[in-house]
Amino acid sequence: MAARILGLLADPTRLALLRRLGESEADVTTLTECTKASRTSVSQHLARLRLAGLVTTRKEGRRVVYALRHGHLRRLVDEALQVADHQIGQLPPHD
Repeated sequence: MAARILGLLADPTRLALLRRLGESEADVTTLTECTKASRTSVSQHLARLRLAGLVTTRKEGRRVVYALRHGHLRRLVDEALQVADHQIGQLPPHD
């Protein structure tokens, strides 16, 4: 299961969606704007994340609002992005 979750994080659009949802819940329009991907692409990625159990949905009128299922995923995404920052910036490792 961990490998499956990490595999889902390997896509740049899904990673961006999860990063944004780690800040607060959002609808498809908001998520499309923050990823610069097409609405169709964002919807397809969200469907994969929902089917994998990583995000939840709720209806708000005609809108569907997405949220991370739990804080562990937010922390996992944050850590992955920090590791990338260290690699890109050639920063020394630390705990």
